[in-house]
Amino acid sequence: MYAIVDIAGQQFKVEKDQKLYVHRLEVEEGKKVSFQKVLLIDTGNKVSVGNPVVKGASVDAKVISHMKGDKVLVFKKKRRKGYQKLNGHRQYMTQIQIEAISETGGATKKEAPAAKKEEAPAAKTTAKKPAASKAASKAAPKATAEKPAAAKKPAAKKPAAKTTAAKTTAAKKPAAKKPAAKKPAAKAAPKKESGDKAE
Repeated sequence: MYAIVDIAGQQFKVEKDQKLYVHRLEVEEGKKVSFQKVLLIDTGNKVSVGNPVVKGASVDAKVISHMKGDKVLVFKKKRRKGYQKLNGHRQYMTQIQIEAISETGGATKKEAPAAKKEEAPAAKTTAKKPAASKAASKAAPKATAEKPAAAKKPAAKKPAAKTTAAKTTAAKKPAAKKPAAKKPAAKAAPKKESGDKAE
């Protein structure tokens, strides 16, 4: 039997009596801790896959010790620039031992009440629909009564809009410019060479 569980943001495949290292937990050494984010449980006969977690499942563990991981060297360098940097890092970790994997409560039992709750709101919405249609029918005559008045107001403003449009079009037209006549360039007389004068 094994389970896949989310512990401090990481997923682990765990079995009973297994020891593993996880990110530092805020639990004292020697105390027990329970993890509820179980993503999958395989009992050998059946596999329960969570959506996203298996409901009612949990993994119990015991905190053995808190420690630091092995040193990791972080070296940075930019060639031909005279830059290099060396840093060290040791990750804070917790060693735990898995004591039990429990699969309690059935998903089918919890799904049945949820289905009933979904049916109840559907019935309420159907009951509210006629009331909404009555309110819409009452509001419809008022809207039709207001439409003629609204139509009369823009009719009075239309001539003023036309005059302003005429003014703007007249103001926007630039004066027609005639292209300047190009003067033909005077052709320079060919220069006589010194040999021409002798002849």
